[in-house]
Amino acid sequence: MSTKAFELAKESFAAFGVDVEAAIEKLSNIPVSLHCWQGDDVGGFDNDGALTGGIQTTGNYPGKATTPEQLMADMDKVLSLCPGKKKLNVHACYAIFEDGFADRDKLEPKHFKKWVEFAKERGMGIDFNPTFFSHPMQKDGLTLSHPDKEVRNFWIAHGKACIRISQYFAEETGIPCVMNIWTGDGFKDIPADRMGPRMRYRDSIEQILSEPFDFNKVKPCVESKVFGIGVEAYTAGSAEFALSIAAMNKDRCLPLMDNGHYHPTEVVSDKIPALLCFFDEIALHVTRPIRWDSDHVVLLDDETKEIAKEIVRCDALDRTYIALDYFDASINRISAWTVGFRSFQKALLMALCTPNALLAKLQDESNFTELMVMQEEVKMLPYGAVWAEYCARAGVAADASWFDEVKAYERDVLSKR
Repeated sequence: MSTKAFELAKESFAAFGVDVEAAIEKLSNIPVSLHCWQGDDVGGFDNDGALTGGIQTTGNYPGKATTPEQLMADMDKVLSLCPGKKKLNVHACYAIFEDGFADRDKLEPKHFKKWVEFAKERGMGIDFNPTFFSHPMQKDGLTLSHPDKEVRNFWIAHGKACIRISQYFAEETGIPCVMNIWTGDGFKDIPADRMGPRMRYRDSIEQILSEPFDFNKVKPCVESKVFGIGVEAYTAGSAEFALSIAAMNKDRCLPLMDNGHYHPTEVVSDKIPALLCFFDEIALHVTRPIRWDSDHVVLLDDETKEIAKEIVRCDALDRTYIALDYFDASINRISAWTVGFRSFQKALLMALCTPNALLAKLQDESNFTELMVMQEEVKMLPYGAVWAEYCARAGVAADASWFDEVKAYERDVLSKR
């Protein structure tokens, strides 16, 4: 039964031409991909070494998952605390070996059978990521762009294996699988040759994309990056490079934008409508950079809200694959997961409850004074009451009382690991 606060909120939004019931219904069907690597600090199950390749996790909060069973149990706890439709996002290093180890160039669908079972039992699709880091064959900070053909061929084989695994995910779940190609390839200091590595990188990606797959089921992406730890001076997969790869292969590749992978004055929210002018579909990794690609937990901050607004304003909910990407080892990992997912749900709800048509009309009529006034007015609409109703219908807490469950889980489960 709706609360009085929600009924009053409906009236407030209706005065601006917003149907909050339609917004709630739409939000409940928007899949957001939840990444497995928050639960174990991007460790994975195919090695026990340190992270390498431009990736770093800071903190040593107790209770990290160390087995597939622990990681899946932790994800289940997060799923129970978050409203909305979910997908599962897995990295290749999370292969589960039940009948012998296989290196990354030899991975097969069977190594991810447990993840498929987990997803199908919960009605989720699966997104996938080849893991081009933390491996001995990452030589001199390079993989797909390495001058040694043997190194490149190893990683090309890995990418092709991941295409096949992605097809398996899509066929098993009945939901398209977004497969994201990202490497930290680059140099610590000023390179003597910038083009050569990029030409090798391009050839490697095109070889990976030559692996047969159904583009209706598998959505390969290429993700850019500005720099990483140990590759501060140059990355082969720059924004221009990655976007060009996607543009040249529009029949088999999408652009993927991670809002931590650009220069500090750039914002992905502005790039979303630009790419939608030219691509039928795009993909996003939503994170929270602080000064650089630090992958802090997503919060309900300005850029998070703007990203959600642009997806909704562009009528691109069915053209945009949304995934979260952050990891924090300094705080309770279950809480980090939950805060990030719930924050983006809030951002989407606010975007869906914004009178976008009214505001666009004012802009098109050049009523810029009234546009400013109305943009400020809508900031004070009672979004909280709509959020509370949305959470009630989803069977989860709207307020911070969910954190009591996290504390109990830490006491009863995490602290005993």
